[in-house]
Amino acid sequence: MVFNIKGLSAKQQLAFVLGGAFSVIFFTVEALAFSEQNKALNPVQTEFFTEHSTKKIDKKNPYLMIETVAKLTFKRFADENNQIKSDPNRLKDIVREELMPYINYKYSAYKVIGHQLKKTSKEERDAFVLVFREYLITSYAQVFTLYDNQKVEFFPEKILADQNIVAVNTRVIMPGRDDIDIAFKVRKNRATNEWKAFDMVAEGVSLLDSKQAELSSIIRQEGLPHVTVLLKEKSQRDIVFKNFKG
Repeated sequence: MVFNIKGLSAKQQLAFVLGGAFSVIFFTVEALAFSEQNKALNPVQTEFFTEHSTKKIDKKNPYLMIETVAKLTFKRFADENNQIKSDPNRLKDIVREELMPYINYKYSAYKVIGHQLKKTSKEERDAFVLVFREYLITSYAQVFTLYDNQKVEFFPEKILADQNIVAVNTRVIMPGRDDIDIAFKVRKNRATNEWKAFDMVAEGVSLLDSKQAELSSIIRQEGLPHVTVLLKEKSQRDIVFKNFKG
């Protein structure tokens, strides 16, 4: 797996594996509807769209956006299963085409750079953002090979007031083990009123905060271009089904 997050518990590591692609865990999801009568979570079976590339995704509703993107992504996985088995790197193409338009990778990249941002040049930042995007694509694609059909509950949508950042809360059901809480953080572009995902919080730990902690000292000591080179090397790794059965 590309992400290597130090200092986390085994449960948190598992949570990042299960949710590392922001919407990876929604393959067999039963979306949860909120009942005003009993204030309870009620499962509502969802169906996949019949066409993956012709549906217009509503980016003005962050909850619906994540669910819809997940459906379309996994519809492609099903459609292209034979190609993926013969060439696992096909997963990178699917992630690039289906997921990345709904991930604010530039904002995520800047969050990872953190306090060192002002000490970098525009050229360095631009180069890092492009490589970070490819790094995410490879990371997400590899995570998709690890998902083992766990069911996930969506928590009820909350009323969107004037927030520009909200969390889409979910719970991974782990039979015989403690369930895992994962929140997908999405941010609204106030100019377009459209939302994009930028972070995942697993069991209270932010993926971006963890990545920033891991890379900040390297950026400070070696410079952003050095980290760009490191991530570029990781982004070029082939996707491998380590536990593939077929």
